[in-house]
Amino acid sequence: MMGSDDGRRDERPVFEQCFDTAFWIDRTEVTNVAFGSVGRFDGATRPRENLLWSEARDHCAARGARLPTEAEWEYAARGVESWLYPWGDTLIADNLVFDQNSDGETAPVGSRPNGASWVGALDLSGNVFEMVSSAYARYPYDAADGREEGAPDSERVYRGGINSYIDNGAGAAIRFRLDPDQRDWYIGFRCARAM
Repeated sequence: MMGSDDGRRDERPVFEQCFDTAFWIDRTEVTNVAFGSVGRFDGATRPRENLLWSEARDHCAARGARLPTEAEWEYAARGVESWLYPWGDTLIADNLVFDQNSDGETAPVGSRPNGASWVGALDLSGNVFEMVSSAYARYPYDAADGREEGAPDSERVYRGGINSYIDNGAGAAIRFRLDPDQRDWYIGFRCARAM
């Protein structure tokens, strides 16, 4: 199930999401060393952030991959049980990097292993928000409605959670939107590809 009836207005309605094709998703966010340059925070294993959406998209393409769709990202984070967080239905602050334990910086990817999702993906809550391929549109999600082929300048969805958003941003159903030509130090990405 995708979305949340208890969440924000743009997370509703809850609906069943099925996949025609299996996919792989990166275990961690793309790091500075993997990207080949440093973002706002130095350190080889910190998530690469402060990018344009097109730069993240192009990096994934150069790897033979792509940004995950919004539905793929949420499924990797929530699983078949539709958990509220990647590890279950209870918020456990030690499972994620956020404003109260980060000193205002990102942390090396995978530094909170107890926060792993059911597929072993790390940092799906906390550290940096993550860009996805999907253009922002109302729910229910429908890959055939044009949001996956949206114009490059369409607002894009980002997911995850960091900093003061622990109260509402760490949940796996939370979604935000961003102008693709905007850079932010707290938004990174991971890649996906079909199996």
